[in-house]
Amino acid sequence: MLLIPAIDLKEGRCVRLKQGLMDQATVFSDNPAETALHWVKQGARRLHLVDLNGAFAGKPKNLEAIAEILQEVSKNISVQLGGGIRNLETIEKYLDLGLTDVIIGTAAVKNPEFVREACKQFAGHIIVGLDAKNGMVAIDGWATVTDHHVIDLSKQFEDDGVNSIIYTDIGRDGMMSGVNIEATVKLAEAVNIPVIASGGLTDLNDIRALCAVEKSGVAGAITGRAIYEGSIDFAEAQQLADSLAS
Repeated sequence: MLLIPAIDLKEGRCVRLKQGLMDQATVFSDNPAETALHWVKQGARRLHLVDLNGAFAGKPKNLEAIAEILQEVSKNISVQLGGGIRNLETIEKYLDLGLTDVIIGTAAVKNPEFVREACKQFAGHIIVGLDAKNGMVAIDGWATVTDHHVIDLSKQFEDDGVNSIIYTDIGRDGMMSGVNIEATVKLAEAVNIPVIASGGLTDLNDIRALCAVEKSGVAGAITGRAIYEGSIDFAEAQQLADSLAS
């Protein structure tokens, strides 16, 4: 079970949101590159970046901070990023900067053909990010809840060559209320694409619960507020996950 520290970027700073609300941002660092290096030193093998401003604007908005992070850590670990990725040119730009994978979220819902084209042109580098509230997919920085069920939509991407699906439970994201294990497992069992859990990771009990369902197709988990506020020691959590590996 791979644990992936999240670095959410707003106006060049590292923040965490509650339930995706931009006006509910807590600033954790003015130096995202330094934060990224900290997690690498703690044993992270992959980082999860989010351009929050980009997610709302529909285009990259934190390029300077992203480039600084990649310059600091991309030679050592994998880095994935989502937020504002709406065209092939943006994907190419990010991969040229040193990103390992890009995450297509809103555009995957609005234009599934874009995912297919991206997978063809950038094979092995495309992740789909699906955020859901009560099982229904949300888009545009979580501002709009669609009538697409997350499982039905995920099945559309099974033959495209997508690396994985990041599944975020909006109701739990940033709320320190525990991972929605049941919904995550249902999705992982329904599709043939590895699923990465996101939203609500709180303590080591969540790590144990995720490791217990790893065989269902849950390949990893993104963690944010818990590691910034200290309810989870990242190094300890990854060591626990490694020790519980099936």
